[in-house]
Amino acid sequence: MRKQTTRRLIWSVAVVLAALLALWMVITLLAGLAQGLQTLAGGWGVFLFLATVAALGWLGWITWRGWRPGGKSPRWAGRFRNPTLPIAFDSKREAAGEHLDSIGRQLELVRDQVMRQVLERERRQVAAELERGDLVVVVFGTGSSGKTSLIRALLGNMVGSVEPAMGSTRTSYSYRLPMAGLGRGVRLVDTPGILESGAQGQRREDMARRRAVQADLLLFVVDGDLRDSELRMAQLLLSLSKRLLLVLNKCDLLGQQQEQRLLQVLRQRCAPRLPAEDVVPVSSAPRPRGAGAPPPAPEVAALLRRLAQVLRLEGDELMADNILLQSRHLSVDTEAVLINQRQRDSRTVIERYAWIGGGIIALTPLPGLDLVGAAAVNAQMVLELGRIHGVKLDRDQGRELALAVGRAMTGLGLVKGGAMLLTTALSAAWPALVVAKALQGVSAAWLTRVAGASLMEYFSHNQDWGDGGMAAAIRKHYDLNRRQAQFNDFLTMAVERIVEPLQRRLNGLPTSSQPHQPPAPASVRSDDPE
Repeated sequence: MRKQTTRRLIWSVAVVLAALLALWMVITLLAGLAQGLQTLAGGWGVFLFLATVAALGWLGWITWRGWRPGGKSPRWAGRFRNPTLPIAFDSKREAAGEHLDSIGRQLELVRDQVMRQVLERERRQVAAELERGDLVVVVFGTGSSGKTSLIRALLGNMVGSVEPAMGSTRTSYSYRLPMAGLGRGVRLVDTPGILESGAQGQRREDMARRRAVQADLLLFVVDGDLRDSELRMAQLLLSLSKRLLLVLNKCDLLGQQQEQRLLQVLRQRCAPRLPAEDVVPVSSAPRPRGAGAPPPAPEVAALLRRLAQVLRLEGDELMADNILLQSRHLSVDTEAVLINQRQRDSRTVIERYAWIGGGIIALTPLPGLDLVGAAAVNAQMVLELGRIHGVKLDRDQGRELALAVGRAMTGLGLVKGGAMLLTTALSAAWPALVVAKALQGVSAAWLTRVAGASLMEYFSHNQDWGDGGMAAAIRKHYDLNRRQAQFNDFLTMAVERIVEPLQRRLNGLPTSSQPHQPPAPASVRSDDPE
């Protein structure tokens, strides 16, 4: 012990001496620096000396904050870092491939064969997109905006006439658009017009929208100021992260000042999501200047330049973004199908356990109504709900979760409040003896419904009760289940499955000659279930 104390004393003295030596060296260095600056700079020497000391201290502080273990960089340090680079083209393709693999595994769980085939077909289409080489440019807009004439002008400038003959587009056509300087081909897609009336018009618009979502680049063609419906459509497409050029067609019908004013209005309405240079004027089919005069050549050079510039600079990224977006949308659609399937399966399980448990308790009543709170949720029901949502629980975990929900319902007063609600509803149509015998069974079925709906929400949100916790989730589903329509449906089934069978077991009890109609639920405030 004495040796250890001596070593600590020697070590402390050595550290102090080293610190004093370092301090003496720093003071000597600063003194020499101050003398040198005074000699070189005269009256400015002191100022330069202080500035140098401040700079050295600042650099030392940065070094200490950046390299000390667990240290955090100052807020402004991010200004000097390299900006985050966008995800590379190959990385996005790889992410899309992973999405498609995940969708394939999800589709194995879909039992609806028709929906499964539809989603599988879409998955194969997106997978084919990963292998394609052409950039897809979709021409989109109303039927009167001149979409087809614009495509004819773009292709005519390059390759002359095209087939099939163009006109009022009823379906979707695709054309190759050769463009110099691009490493990929360009596929130009004509779509049916949007905002047309009638069932046929709605079907064609749906086709056009699907094509728009699948595009790498969109040409949204208008022939004047944006209608509200067109503006909403443009904003929707931009919100999907779709690259879009707004094309103002039929500029030959406008004067130069009117054209510039209209372009300014369009740019203001689409700002800030759409850059000003992406609003481009064209005249795809200019009218002849006089009787018998030949039609002027289309004026689409500005659009071709902007189109080539965008595709040359952003083409690969646009394709990768589009493929990744399509795979994500398909993943969302597949998950929505599975969510609906899980909800149907969960409701079936909840209904089964509600009436099984309610019937058993009605035939063998428990000595205390408060026990219904613990019996309202069956551990086996919890296990089945977990399995439906892909959550593996053992029996102990299922029992603990069931008891936790039951205790929460009892603590909130829902067991007592539900019993009072059901007693009021049943006593209006049934004898007191039947009500007394059936009450625990009907209450158990009712509370199992509430608990099961709460657990279904819990599992569907990745075992999270939400911001309000378990109590808020249970209270919400209690209030939902006592709404008049749901409550009357429950009473009808309760009478059929519990009350009437129980009445038949009670010998000598006269059967009512009139059908039993469930009354409207008693008014119970949501903030006071009792």
